[in-house]
Amino acid sequence: MAPAKAKARTTLDRSGDVPLHAQLAAFLRAGIRDGRTPPGAALPSEAALCEQYGVARSVVRQALAALAADGLVQRDAGRPAVVLAPRQHRRLVQRSTGLYQQMAQTGVALGTRVLSLEPAEAPADVAAFFEGVPLLRLERLRHVGGEPLAYVRTWLPAERVAGLQAEQLTDASLHGVLIHQFGLQPGAGRNQIRAVAADRIQARLLDIRAGGPLLMLEGQGNDQHGRPLEWFTTWHRPEQLVFDVDVSEGGEHVQTRLHDARPTTTRGTTAAAATTAAPAASGPDPLARAQALVAELSAELERLRGTR
Repeated sequence: MAPAKAKARTTLDRSGDVPLHAQLAAFLRAGIRDGRTPPGAALPSEAALCEQYGVARSVVRQALAALAADGLVQRDAGRPAVVLAPRQHRRLVQRSTGLYQQMAQTGVALGTRVLSLEPAEAPADVAAFFEGVPLLRLERLRHVGGEPLAYVRTWLPAERVAGLQAEQLTDASLHGVLIHQFGLQPGAGRNQIRAVAADRIQARLLDIRAGGPLLMLEGQGNDQHGRPLEWFTTWHRPEQLVFDVDVSEGGEHVQTRLHDARPTTTRGTTAAAATTAAPAASGPDPLARAQALVAELSAELERLRGTR
């Protein structure tokens, strides 16, 4: 694909507060994120970028190097940088291991920023799951290489995790802390996958447009003694994550479920859902059920993209 043509010179802040190469990288990164420069498209040449932004070639090269380090572009000698397709990370949805542990097993460093950890009144269904005990609400933003990947809200029984601090969960695994500090081993539970539209808060945190599609994974889990341990809801950027489902003749039982014969929308959440449960008796043709799950999620994401 031919490089994009340079536009009229763009003014940068030359006060010195923010380096010019960082400002240029931010402009180019924004164009990639919002789709103005899609995967496979070539950025303007170094000479064109120098002209457009009124900077030296060394500034342009520093900015492009930052984009390449983030995995956003590929640079080849003598050619304009080309935008790469977003890297897709993978998650097994029928496992009790969390996202942090699964990504660590593939060599991916998942960063975590704790947004809040405080006592809170839970929605009725969450409170019922925990049988009315006082709860803590934990909110986190997960990211890879500085790019937001998922926003997570988790409910925990306050008395059983007394002393839990936000600092312990920064760039760390919640399950790891529960195991090593509190002796609580996450066990069996139930997960649901839904395609939803991002609200304003989710859009801001995940750096997408409000109303854009997200993959939501919601689950309830018990500890090793069968007592309620966590209720979590995770909103993922769909272009960066793939949900994998293992299918075997006598192992995990995968079901596709529709609340109604026709997909409906309630408060921004589609009624189409897929449920993965703890090991159960297998029904006929598990591969067909898994394929139906993938087809349903794909169709719902396309529908949401079409409404943007």
